Amino acid sequence: MSETFKVGGVSRLNGQVKVRFANDLTRVKNLAKSGHTDIELLELPSAMTKAEVVKHLMTTDLYKNPEYQAVIDAADAKYNAAPKQPRIKAEKTAKVTKARGKPSLDAIKARANKKAAAPVAEAQDPATPQESFQAAVDAVGDEAPF
Repeated sequence: MSETFKVGGVSRLNGQVKVRFANDLTRVKNLAKSGHTDIELLELPSAMTKAEVVKHLMTTDLYKNPEYQAVIDAADAKYNAAPKQPRIKAEKTAKVTKARGKPSLDAIKARANKKAAAPVAEAQDPATPQESFQAAVDAVGDEAPF
């Protein structure tokens, strides 16, 4: 539930003007005690939220003062701004460094033969390519690339 106020206006503290919200005019006394100057608080026609108070201040004589007008406009941007839309994160894309297709059986055999070339060279040369492939697979064991 939104907090509502019955009094709204502006005041200056240390040279800076701000929009003020209160529930009664005794707030003037507290602001003056705290060092505020140029205290301009008005009773509102009904209890209002901060956003409604700022809209109402735009219809008063306070809005005719250029300095107050800038402060009220800033408060309007703060309290009556459209709700922020959630940011949509961009999808991450993978960087492809080398185009790779589906490996062919010949490529797999060539890699297996290349890895097993040293142990096979020491062993007896098999007669057929199938035997050569099987010898390479046996030599590599569980570390075969397929």
